[in-house]
Amino acid sequence: MSWHFFLLSAIFIIAGIFHLIRPKAFMRVMPLYIPYHKLIIYLSGIAEISAGIGLLYIQTKTLAIWAIIIMLFLFFPVHIHMLVHEKASLKLPKFVLIFRLLLQFGLIYWAYSYL
Repeated sequence: MSWHFFLLSAIFIIAGIFHLIRPKAFMRVMPLYIPYHKLIIYLSGIAEISAGIGLLYIQTKTLAIWAIIIMLFLFFPVHIHMLVHEKASLKLPKFVLIFRLLLQFGLIYWAYSYL
């Protein structure tokens, strides 16, 4: 496995940890039509940590890759919500929000390349 494979794992583990220790930061960007914000933030954090760790084991690598791809698709509404609603934008410039949205495609491709 290459260093960038471990980087992908670390990104998801760290992101998941932040979901658990800073849930309020993520609650501000959740679309209102999604119920149970705090629960979903905690579950997504656990899922990200699990997927990041799952990448490191041959037995769970493929499942973890698919979990990451699915999560990234599921996160699209949040990124779109941040782009469309100023209150959810965290005062980030539009080009940063657009970049974050497009970055999802890069992350999906990155994960998929390990299948």
